[in-house]
Amino acid sequence: MSELFQPVSRRGFLASAAATGALIMLHPFSARAQGNQAHLRIMETTDIHVNVLPYDYYADKANDTMGLSRTASLIDAVRKEAANAMLIDNGDLLQGNPMGDYIERGMKDGDLHPVMKGMNLLGYECSTLGNHEFNYGLSFMDKVLAGANFPFVCANLIRGTELAANPRNDRLYLKPYVILDKKIRDGSGAEQPIRIGIIGFVPPQVMVWDLKNLEGNVKTRDIVEAAKAWVPQMKEEGADIVIALSHSGIDVKQGNMMENASFFVAGVEGIDAVFTGHQHLVFPGKKDFQALEAVDPEKGTLQGKPAVMGGFWGSHMGLIDLLLERDGSKWRIVSATSEARPIYERVDKANKPTVADDQRIVDALKEDHEATLAYVRRPVGKTSAPLYSYFALVADDPSVQIVSQAQTWYLRDILKNTQWKDVPLLSAAAPFKAGGRNGADYYTDVPVGDIAIKNVADLYLYPNTVRAVEITGLQVKEWLEMSAGIFNRIEPDKADQPLINTDFPSYNFDVIDGVTYRIDLSQPPKYDSKGGLVNAGSNRIVDLMFDGEPIDPMRKFVVATNNYRAGGGGNFPEINASKIIYEAPDTNRDVIVRYLVSQGMINPSADANWSFAPLPGTSVVFETGAKAKDFIAQVKSLKIEPAGEGEAGFAKYRITL
Repeated sequence: MSELFQPVSRRGFLASAAATGALIMLHPFSARAQGNQAHLRIMETTDIHVNVLPYDYYADKANDTMGLSRTASLIDAVRKEAANAMLIDNGDLLQGNPMGDYIERGMKDGDLHPVMKGMNLLGYECSTLGNHEFNYGLSFMDKVLAGANFPFVCANLIRGTELAANPRNDRLYLKPYVILDKKIRDGSGAEQPIRIGIIGFVPPQVMVWDLKNLEGNVKTRDIVEAAKAWVPQMKEEGADIVIALSHSGIDVKQGNMMENASFFVAGVEGIDAVFTGHQHLVFPGKKDFQALEAVDPEKGTLQGKPAVMGGFWGSHMGLIDLLLERDGSKWRIVSATSEARPIYERVDKANKPTVADDQRIVDALKEDHEATLAYVRRPVGKTSAPLYSYFALVADDPSVQIVSQAQTWYLRDILKNTQWKDVPLLSAAAPFKAGGRNGADYYTDVPVGDIAIKNVADLYLYPNTVRAVEITGLQVKEWLEMSAGIFNRIEPDKADQPLINTDFPSYNFDVIDGVTYRIDLSQPPKYDSKGGLVNAGSNRIVDLMFDGEPIDPMRKFVVATNNYRAGGGGNFPEINASKIIYEAPDTNRDVIVRYLVSQGMINPSADANWSFAPLPGTSVVFETGAKAKDFIAQVKSLKIEPAGEGEAGFAKYRITL
């Protein structure tokens, strides 16, 4: 049966505006559409990460930059702006905040996940899988998806361990696509049939990132390869238009099994519009994806086709408007626009909401919200020093130190009666909340006193499990060379050079405890952010010492890490599953909790085991959260001073090298 896009009366426009605070704006296509034309609005949410409500459970306070309940008001307003509107999602729904962890621990068959409660209320048409859907395992994902009142599609996730010679013969985990039969109102007000095809894709790297959950159960195929196979079949089956739900970012460097393939998805013949995500960025816009060939960040097009990326955590609603024209029995796109509408704005250095909550969602999640608050507020230990990550990218840091202390404590006990009992044990950990990827407030900040579960989840965002790898001293150095790629090359005798390469994610800036070392910023990075060797002769890591002596390149070391890194995540040189000597059943977060309980009181003050090599007459600048000023005196290994205000609530600091 064909479904009719719901028409709304003019009276409904005013009611929506008053109820939600969202501004009602008629799109030019609505006025332009002739009798043989129609205006279709397609809305996207992406990377919700369980942030259904505008509440930061790590900080235990409301946050106006997040929440599907706020995005819902934008969705409601768009539905009032035009008769023909549909809503889709682009994945990464099930993991990302303490509510997700709490629900995963106790969800039973038949329970409705909080994310599905909100999405079902909003009337989604379709979604695809994001990489974080697999973090809790396939059975949990299946249980959650069973509660959705809409289909999930994914064309490149295959059951079993074998790919077919022809992608169309793959045993797919989900349907590759759906074709929705709809009725659309044309410019004259008449109803016309239209067939809308929706196809979905997930980053193939999930086989590395969630190896422990997926190995032996599923495989992935290249996104573009899958698109080229399935889109022609969608057209054969009568799809008038085809839209891609690509949980994959935007990158113009082509390769096989690309993580960020949306640009090349747009180039597949038959695809009409691309909804992207995964990178937690905004497209179109004035900041991200500038100066890329065939990418228009103003118009919102990839290779000339409309595309959108709607931020993260509900911060934006992606919107593509299509002006369609009836050509015989088929529809074709005459014109298109793209935008990403935010739920807040910056006013006087503060975040001001531009829309109110959809109260239906707030009410539906009341019990889940209260239960999550009780869960995250339970204390598990105490700290005698503050835990913060404001300077985690420029100096040894307490928020990273505590993770390494816990990992070392855990593995030392496990390995004490094994063949590795006398092999030196090191620990690798990275700052997850640093670098500004998710805004100026996205930093760890735990005061002296009680440490609650919310603080542990804040220190360690992901439900990774502990791994131990055995490597050589030379491989330890190369591991650190890869990490040092987060820094730009710095010219000696030059002032205020930007220090951080913002394309390098902070979760790949591993600090290895148990050795000491310095980083020579005058040398170029040896590896790029994807792990590619770009300057083979470069040696940024200098004075690498173990037990006060230069490290022996051939000596064996055990390094505590997580399943993501040990499985090859981040493409660190020679770090992969072949090096694993121990796979723990425990998550890194659970290990931290157990360590805190066992110690009672901890002192996580950083031991300054790494620093920058001196560069006389040279200074660099970096941005961090505004509250960093409260901790600047605690960083003893560097001379740091304020250097003015950054953008969007960040503060700028200067380091004299």
